[in-house]
Amino acid sequence: MFKFPTFLVAAFAICFGLVAFLKRVPDPPSIDELKWWGNEPKGLRDDEQIRPFHIEFNDTMINDLKQRLKNRRPLTKPLDGIMSEYGINTVYLEKIINYWINNYDFKARASRLNKFAHYKTRIQGLDIHFIRAKPEIKAKKTLPLLMLHGWPSSSKEFDKVIPMLINQRSGYDFVFDVIVADLPGFGYSEGSNKPGLTPIQIGVIMRNLMRRVGYNKFYIHGGDWGSQIATHMATLFPSDILGLHTNMPLSSRPISVVKALVGSLFPSLSVDPKYVNRIYPLKNLLSYILRESGYFHIQATKPDTIGVALTDSPTGLAAYIMEKMAICSNRDQTNTLHGGLENLEIDDVLDTITIIWVNNCIVTSSRIYAEGIGQEVHLVHNIPTEVPTAAINFRYEVLYQPDWILRDKFLNLVRSTTLDVGGHFAALQTPNELIDDIYASFAQILEFNGSKNLV
Repeated sequence: MFKFPTFLVAAFAICFGLVAFLKRVPDPPSIDELKWWGNEPKGLRDDEQIRPFHIEFNDTMINDLKQRLKNRRPLTKPLDGIMSEYGINTVYLEKIINYWINNYDFKARASRLNKFAHYKTRIQGLDIHFIRAKPEIKAKKTLPLLMLHGWPSSSKEFDKVIPMLINQRSGYDFVFDVIVADLPGFGYSEGSNKPGLTPIQIGVIMRNLMRRVGYNKFYIHGGDWGSQIATHMATLFPSDILGLHTNMPLSSRPISVVKALVGSLFPSLSVDPKYVNRIYPLKNLLSYILRESGYFHIQATKPDTIGVALTDSPTGLAAYIMEKMAICSNRDQTNTLHGGLENLEIDDVLDTITIIWVNNCIVTSSRIYAEGIGQEVHLVHNIPTEVPTAAINFRYEVLYQPDWILRDKFLNLVRSTTLDVGGHFAALQTPNELIDDIYASFAQILEFNGSKNLV
């Protein structure tokens, strides 16, 4: 009778045990769903009213901003032969600053933002700003959709796609009731003076916001930090989330890290050959991450320090934000003056920067990096979710993972799309492609759910 060598039996046992260890699912943490984040003691601002809100770029702010921009110190010129490889090209930056002063129409841009209905309401002690866009046409089904942005964005990021979501599309029997929120400390939403406002806790606030507007069950879309928050909501509140769509799909489970490493030994077998270069060779990916993640380390450790400089100088704020938006829109264009920024409309970029300046929220928004790396967050990352999920990968998204890795986190990945265009700020750069996928994805999610959970 044939017997396996002892060392093979031991090796198989070790491998099996390692896989089991890497795939183990921890118990979810205990979450206080009414934790108070307000700056005043609980009770002083315990108000559940939903109040209309109007965005304004007033003359005092505009004149002060322009004066600060005009009084900037001379900028250091790039090195000979360097375009954007060292960061923002100051020759190009001068051009944008002059446009901001002389050509950017503050009043018209505020009016554009105000074409939607804006509101504020207090959730767990914080004033949360959101847009509510109801369907403009009666459809067979209306899907409540919460949309969540990331850093350095705000609800403004979705102003191009909202009109496409509230008008019924040919071939689909549903339309969306859209709620687009500013995350706490971003845009026009109030930040907390208390530590511990992690992406998980922000998810609790967003869930309570949806309940405030009348939805106990809803669908959700997110990108960047909004994707992480949405994923945490699907993980911790699966009975509330009917479906998840993300343009930054990511599994951070330990088994996923090991899979990525193993896949590097056989890249053509682990990834569609068309997309191998988005993840392999790993040395290229790691080189890119090392080159571009300096801001992440600063904001995850000392966000308040960098925040002083960015709060004081609108030129510095513009340079910092523009460089990040550029590289995430096309990281292959550091050999150009714009560094990738011209893949976006400059008025959209300046809207984003102006909103940060007006609300003095660069520090409160950047703190999410420090709050998002704690043990509780890592624990929830390692819990898979059964909520039906759809993912879209744009060409220049920060990180790419193939489906066999994504399914470690998203057990019911009902749709996955990979495109050769676009980048991180999909709603600004490629709104049509994003909306095409949102409609197709939620049609498949509805089919997956059997239409049994519609509200």
